[in-house]
Amino acid sequence: MSDWEGDDSLFEGAAPYYEQGRLPYAPGLVALLAEVLAADGRGRLLDVGCGPGTVAIPLAPLFREVVGVDPDVGMIAEAVRRATAAVPAGRTRWVRMRAEELPAGLGRFDAAVFAQSFHWTDRERVARTVRGMLRPGGALVHLSDLKGEPRTVEGLPYPAVPYRDVEDLVKRYLGPVRRAGRGLLPQGTPGGEAAVLAGAGFLGPERYVVPGGQELRRSVDDVVAWTFSMSYSAPHLFGPRREAFETDLRRLLVRASAGGLFSERAPSTEVFIWRSGPGPRPRTR
Repeated sequence: MSDWEGDDSLFEGAAPYYEQGRLPYAPGLVALLAEVLAADGRGRLLDVGCGPGTVAIPLAPLFREVVGVDPDVGMIAEAVRRATAAVPAGRTRWVRMRAEELPAGLGRFDAAVFAQSFHWTDRERVARTVRGMLRPGGALVHLSDLKGEPRTVEGLPYPAVPYRDVEDLVKRYLGPVRRAGRGLLPQGTPGGEAAVLAGAGFLGPERYVVPGGQELRRSVDDVVAWTFSMSYSAPHLFGPRREAFETDLRRLLVRASAGGLFSERAPSTEVFIWRSGPGPRPRTR
């Protein structure tokens, strides 16, 4: 990761597949954040790497204004489209920019959220910048799927999604080293967020796990959408072989489930709350 540099092609072409393909965050997430952030509809939220508004739109009722930033033009367009249908006018604002371009005159915020996006940024720089954009006692919220969680499909009506076979097919087309935009990630994305955020002066963290586990039924189209929503298999990476890849992917999935349906358990959501400094704290669970 030390030699990798982000570029605007990281999720090029992936935006139309996000809503259908990505697994949902745990259903209790909004209620938890309303509680731990003491969100009462009067503050401002910054969503860094907002994608198509996956997190920002459900959180919009908790804040006076939500500002989502993302470098991908397709993601911003999807966020605008979805917010227009779901959120009162004037409640959301969408800005195409990289996290490294902050603060960009966007003002002060009560909370900032990184939903599986922090690792794509220049983390030390962005953490310092975002801390400076938060009001005293403001919070940085780091969201991710809970890692290492067993999510067996035992007792469910359909086969499991053959993720390993899908990943092998991707490697057949794109090579064995993980792709990321115009670069490669032979070691994957970095960890150590806690050290980075503590080094930027954040206090904490407070850790919460919002339980998932609900049954999901996934179609072949859903799994194809999931594949094209991922950075390492975004549509642009396949170039002129994209159609051939999708044909092979659909054949693989039909072989795995003749009825074209799969069972899956939704992941739990892991939440870390980092405070920008001393300030009033809401009650916690």
